[in-house]
Amino acid sequence: MYGKVRGIQDHGINIWRGIPFAAPPTGELRFRAPQPPASWNGVRDAFAFGPVCHQPPDRKGTRFPGGTPVYDEDCLYLNVWAPAGAESLPVMVWIHGGTFLTGAGSQPLFDGAALALSGNVVVVSVNYRLGPFGFLHLAPLGDDYSSNVGLLDQIAALEWTRGNIAGFGGDPQRITVFGESAGSMSIAALLAMPAARGLLTGAIMQSGPSQAFRPEQGEAVALGLLAELGIDRANAGKLLELPAEAIMEAAGRLVQRLTGGSPAMIFQPVVDSLTLPEEPVRAVANGSAAGIPLLIGTNAHEGHYFFREGAQVPAIEESLKVLQQALGTPDLSELASHYPANWEGPAGILTDLFFWGGAIAFAESQLEHGPVWMYRFDWGVKEHPLLLRAVHTAEIPYVFGNMSHLRDLGLAISPPMESLSSSMQNAWIAFAHGGRPGTRDLPWPEYGLTERATLIFDETACVVKDPDPEKRRLVFKYIS
Repeated sequence: MYGKVRGIQDHGINIWRGIPFAAPPTGELRFRAPQPPASWNGVRDAFAFGPVCHQPPDRKGTRFPGGTPVYDEDCLYLNVWAPAGAESLPVMVWIHGGTFLTGAGSQPLFDGAALALSGNVVVVSVNYRLGPFGFLHLAPLGDDYSSNVGLLDQIAALEWTRGNIAGFGGDPQRITVFGESAGSMSIAALLAMPAARGLLTGAIMQSGPSQAFRPEQGEAVALGLLAELGIDRANAGKLLELPAEAIMEAAGRLVQRLTGGSPAMIFQPVVDSLTLPEEPVRAVANGSAAGIPLLIGTNAHEGHYFFREGAQVPAIEESLKVLQQALGTPDLSELASHYPANWEGPAGILTDLFFWGGAIAFAESQLEHGPVWMYRFDWGVKEHPLLLRAVHTAEIPYVFGNMSHLRDLGLAISPPMESLSSSMQNAWIAFAHGGRPGTRDLPWPEYGLTERATLIFDETACVVKDPDPEKRRLVFKYIS
């Protein structure tokens, strides 16, 4: 306990914003594991969100519509939503996505009020260091640096939750982490990290498989950033002296140079002996997440978020090279022969090989060690330019019950959309309460290698056994 906080109450929900869960990671603490926050006297107001971690600007206004947040290295804050009178309720901790480069727990899309109220749960959203500040593999440069500090930030937030959430009406023995995209990939890593053991009792992974660089890949990125900054390895200590903006500008140049604007992520978790000693999917297969229930799934058209009709898309041969670089896979030309020879080909490959295939591989790695449930989100909205298909991120407003986000995108909320949101929320809530997502209205059998039962969320939700088995067998030829 670091001190008392004062929140607000709104429509039956108690809300606390901007609670520090770690010391500001500035000065000598830049690139280091998070440290406990300083205690305070009196009562601290928790009315406003804390600063957002440094990231590329939100030029389209999609992350923070209607305003521009404060960006700062001092960004390790979390937010809590709890029903009025909450006592020993299950806790759901949200880890946001954004390619490990963008995002924040304070994004309006992730407002936890509706989920907390409808589910009788306590919702927590967290920030973690991003891009070069959170995922630069600096441990090889000496004991003054840590690697995977963005993941260590998430662990610090979970430690804070376990130690303090009872004071907000939550049960520290029932903590479910849920996250999407890089948030889901973060959860994969947390399930493999020794420091995270005992901090969570359930995991929900939305549209993000196991992902981690090999040490030599991570070190190459770190040295590449040093080169962009004109710093040699022997003088890496200058990283602590530079303005954060100079590091972000250099990181932007490095991202562009290495990816050419492709979906590849140069900042991501890295296998590191002190923090993430084994690639997550292998660690889980070896029992690192034994006993932890897992709910995992993807959207039917993830890749159409990254490859879109009318957008500037490279020729098919160049797109395949981009995917090979992004996914770390060998020649994809044979696989590509099974997909359209236009922009939809790379979109389909990214969906099936990276997202869907990766989710199945991770699910299979946990089957001997804990119960697993698999889903697929298929819902699309006719005539909408982006949400016509079930693209990456499309399920998030349904899970949170934040349908106003869809209205802001120009959609009229129909009864089937409300029903879909209720079905997803009820399943996620049931999982948080009891470790199983099935409900009386929507039974959901466990996933297994024989039937591969998958809950399809569409206009009507139903269980399908082994959806698209031929495609599954095809893509698994490319998954090591």
